[in-house]
Amino acid sequence: MEFETWIGFIAGTLTTIAFWPQLQRTWVTKSANDVSLAMLLTFTTGVFLWFLYGLFLHSWPIIVTNVITFVLTLAILVLKLKFQK
Repeated sequence: MEFETWIGFIAGTLTTIAFWPQLQRTWVTKSANDVSLAMLLTFTTGVFLWFLYGLFLHSWPIIVTNVITFVLTLAILVLKLKFQK
């Protein structure tokens, strides 16, 4: 695997796992009041577009990490809407 591909996977992995603590906290507290709905909608849409961009480029680091990030941010979004008061 090329050096650039490794950098892409490492960068994508770090930015992806950054959402795991928020998802855990939202699940445990049953609250996402501290998370902006506008930010979640914008970010989730952006991640989906990054995924499409990765498909066009056939770039596995972009594709894989953005699919996982999309799932995590979508889960936070769903929980935010579910637990919204």
